[in-house]
Amino acid sequence: MKENQVSLTSIMTAYIRGYHATYDSPKIFDDTLAYQLIPEERRKLIEQGLSSALKQQSSSEQPTALRFFLQSMGLPQVVSRSKYTEETVEKVVKQGLEQYVILGAGMDTFAFRHPELLKKIRVYEVDHPATQTFKRNRLAELGWETPPNLQFVPVDFSKESLAEAFNEVSYDPKATSIFSWLGVTMYLSRDEVFATLRSITDIAPTGSLIIFDYFEAQVAARSAQKIRDELKKIGEPIKTGFDPSTLASDLAKIGIRLIESLRPVDIQNRYFNGRTDGYHASEQVHFALAMVE
Repeated sequence: MKENQVSLTSIMTAYIRGYHATYDSPKIFDDTLAYQLIPEERRKLIEQGLSSALKQQSSSEQPTALRFFLQSMGLPQVVSRSKYTEETVEKVVKQGLEQYVILGAGMDTFAFRHPELLKKIRVYEVDHPATQTFKRNRLAELGWETPPNLQFVPVDFSKESLAEAFNEVSYDPKATSIFSWLGVTMYLSRDEVFATLRSITDIAPTGSLIIFDYFEAQVAARSAQKIRDELKKIGEPIKTGFDPSTLASDLAKIGIRLIESLRPVDIQNRYFNGRTDGYHASEQVHFALAMVE
């Protein structure tokens, strides 16, 4: 993303979550608050872009074309990874986990949708200062009160480490935590991805969990290339993919154990089988659940 500019993918991701919650049925992930975090003028720009694309289709083809555009923009990936993450968070909170750290939080609304869980855990939203400032300003415009157990942690990783940033908040390095890191690894270099994972092991005790999604390096799906081209235009090019067959050993080298790895076929079976709207799991996106050892 560009310096001093809100991440455009964070805005688009919120739009996708909001669209799915408003128009799709059955819902995989029901984020009823996402639309509200997008200022009206930005939402209109997104919808004008969709409208322009749809005008190139005949009226009978437009519903199919809209689904195709949303599929290619990553709607299934966004809603299924969010569902997988929050299912896991809710499960481990019941087991006594105390802290939830959302890396690259963007316009995430977890803390505002789960007031009961916020009585049991502390939530830390970590993101680039520009994106976080945009979000906090929008929350103020909406009149939303920040839950007492939610803290914002602005981090520019080019200038400071995760450990340094967490020195400024109430994060407890001795408390078992869960970290989610969604829609980010593909925009970083391989070295940056592993540096961030190492930084988690520096501040989280044994037993802490990490959820992240990643692109499979060797899958050259035509739709994925289209996404790469579009993201490159807005200054957020896809840089990195990983080999699922070596991920466990790669993580083990930095003290992290891979617990669960969902392949595209697993994601399809868990979240998309039986749907009639054409949504399906991405051919090259995997989900990973890992543990700090």
